[in-house]
Amino acid sequence: MRMTYLDWALLFLLSLLWGGAFFFAAVAVRELPPLTVVLARTGLAALALVFVLRIMGEAWPFRGKAIPAFLIMGVLNNLLPFSLPFWAQTMIPSGLASILNATTPIFAIIIAHFCLADERMAPNKALGIAFGFFGVVVLLGGNLLDGSGFALTGMLACLGAALSYGLAGTYGRRFRSMGLSPAQVALGQLVATTIMMVPLASLIDQPWTLAIPSAAAIESVVALAVVSTALAYVIFFRLLASAGAVNTALVTLLIPVSAILLGALFLGEALAARHYAGLALIGAGLLAIDGRLIRRIRR
Repeated sequence: MRMTYLDWALLFLLSLLWGGAFFFAAVAVRELPPLTVVLARTGLAALALVFVLRIMGEAWPFRGKAIPAFLIMGVLNNLLPFSLPFWAQTMIPSGLASILNATTPIFAIIIAHFCLADERMAPNKALGIAFGFFGVVVLLGGNLLDGSGFALTGMLACLGAALSYGLAGTYGRRFRSMGLSPAQVALGQLVATTIMMVPLASLIDQPWTLAIPSAAAIESVVALAVVSTALAYVIFFRLLASAGAVNTALVTLLIPVSAILLGALFLGEALAARHYAGLALIGAGLLAIDGRLIRRIRR
């Protein structure tokens, strides 16, 4: 599926929203355990989307075949990929976790090739994803050796999260045929995830025993829920319907870019030579996937 200029703009916006999630999560997990943060993130995001649907006058999405689909999507798109990286980063450096997360488009293109008739693997996509992935490796290369060693279990957990995202992109295409809007789908899967997270967080974290978090932690969780989850998922499902699973998965290549640029703009972090080299490789990959420049050169 070919992306329009609007699709590309939404993809970059989504990468900013999800890149900003690292800032919010970093503050929140200083005082709250990971599963509690995930529960608060999905629960508050679902509550925000309830108000959005009310304002827009859209119907409650839980009906018929949509209910089991929301449960499956909640597992693939939230429960597993939200929880596994948190757990993995107790064993491996965050830079390595980010690189492994950037394998999502590779899984997405393979899964979509076999499962979706309109998203067959094309040479320009395969080349573009290869360029983008190596760009992420170069971009984060300096952070790759933050730990004293690499745990195979942690690496497999991150790859499992990337595979889960790849499966979610292909599975999520079915909501378009159900006549559901992006906001309805986002609400449905977030409610499903919240229901599943309640017993997990209660059993493992026992959040009622925790000390009351600071104002900064509470504000970070709210921002994580409303901006980086509720709004981000409305954009995600809009992209999934218009641009397809593989193109939407490209956001994982852009998230490290957004996180580094946000750090440079708002935290005064300096950009090294490898950052510019990584950005160039990722940019070349995106141009190859888009295909417009290649077609013009051929003409």
